[in-house]
Amino acid sequence: EWPVRYPEIYKYAKTKPPKGVLLTGPPGTGKTWLAKAVATQSQANFISVKGPALRSRWVGDSERGIREVFKKAKQASPCVIFFDEIDAIAPQRSAGSDSHVTERVISQLLTEMDGIEELKGVVVLAATNRPDIIDPALLRSGRFDVCLQLPLPDKKARLEIFKIHTKDKPLDRAINLKKLAKLTEGLTGADIELICKKAAMSAVRENFVRPDNNFKITAQHFEEAMNENKPL
Repeated sequence: EWPVRYPEIYKYAKTKPPKGVLLTGPPGTGKTWLAKAVATQSQANFISVKGPALRSRWVGDSERGIREVFKKAKQASPCVIFFDEIDAIAPQRSAGSDSHVTERVISQLLTEMDGIEELKGVVVLAATNRPDIIDPALLRSGRFDVCLQLPLPDKKARLEIFKIHTKDKPLDRAINLKKLAKLTEGLTGADIELICKKAAMSAVRENFVRPDNNFKITAQHFEEAMNENKPL
């Protein structure tokens, strides 16, 4: 948040903040939500771009798309650009059939981030669950200087996620969220959200069979949902 909120401090210190931050971690660990939280906390404009959406079979379209994204960000600065699934547009360059397209896209991305025209008031966030296939040129100094890995949630974090996704739901008093957090080791935040949704839907289906305006989501509903979402 600091580069966007306090640029004068960096100017006073005669130093430049990181231009890019790469978020890595398994799918469902909250990389996209973290990017949105950064934009909210920094009170900056937010541009979200899905990596695969920038891929085009037409020559020059992908590069044009990247230029337009950075153009909008500069006009709306302070701004946070978020590239989700960046591995789709910036994989390691090789001699594959689309290598020329990949090279042009990566070159355009590097030009926008580290070109002659300085990137002011714009922070670039990117997310991937395959950091091993990102082109090394993007990870060099002046581009994605910071790499943050989001691990699977621990027991305490899983408990907080359960609290968020069960808030205001008609839970049975016998449900022990601490026990559920312990039983869901190895699951991501997205997995836990899905478990809460499936448990609620099971209760809703039962209510249609035996209508009750005061029905509850029970431990059995959660147990059934967890059995369907066991980690591999």
